Amino acid sequence: MIQPAIIDIEASGFGKGSYPIEVGLYLPDGRAYCTLIAPEPAWSHWDESAEKVHGIRRELLFDKGRRVRDVCHELNEKLRGQYVYCDAWAYDYVWLSKLFDAAEQVPLFQLKDIRDLLGECEQKLWHATRAAVELRLQLRRHRASSDARMLFETLLEARKHCTPD
Repeated sequence: MIQPAIIDIEASGFGKGSYPIEVGLYLPDGRAYCTLIAPEPAWSHWDESAEKVHGIRRELLFDKGRRVRDVCHELNEKLRGQYVYCDAWAYDYVWLSKLFDAAEQVPLFQLKDIRDLLGECEQKLWHATRAAVELRLQLRRHRASSDARMLFETLLEARKHCTPD
């Protein structure tokens, strides 16, 4: 059974004008990757309610964020030729496109919805399994790499309960 690479993106907001501010990966071998993204000059939208969710101040992005070109290069190096799964495809696709467009690069991997990996059993167990995984992992921050790991662990746990012995 496929052990997928998982990606999560935190953003400046949820609507028009929002842009990626952090990207995180959790890979099948247990490695994680996470980086803040420095806003491009035209990226000015900031939603206070989104900041309350992810806890990232905009000033931190200017101080610690990496250039879009460098982030895209690293993502392509780590994910080249793979399917990479997320739980909010409609949002993540837009933010990933915005990131790669700003860097004038193309992703060398394909973004897919994690629901594509779920059978009927996993779909039914998803929310309860995720709640149990959240309790077990006790990840304190709502950040991109933590969220990617949570998705990965939830998928594995749901599969365990749905795979016949």
